[in-house]
Amino acid sequence: MSIDIETAARVAKLARIKVEEDQLPELAIAFNDILGFIEQLNEVDVEGVEPMVSVTPMRLKRRQDGVTDGDQQAKVLSNAPDAREGFFAVPKVVE
Repeated sequence: MSIDIETAARVAKLARIKVEEDQLPELAIAFNDILGFIEQLNEVDVEGVEPMVSVTPMRLKRRQDGVTDGDQQAKVLSNAPDAREGFFAVPKVVE
């Protein structure tokens, strides 16, 4: 696929990027370079290669998901300027 100047101008318009007329040929060349690189990547044989998350094979450290600190409602609300019924009370902002 080849990108011409008109297509480059259309892509710039769709992306809402202001590109001057004299810069459109350079943009078309850049698009063609990108598409050429993508075509090269499509030629690579990846049969049997598992998808990776990282370039180094590693597992994330896992831990038990448990509550380590809790039941401190009174302590947390003691710092509130206004607390009602176990919650922070804030003034009404939207009417």
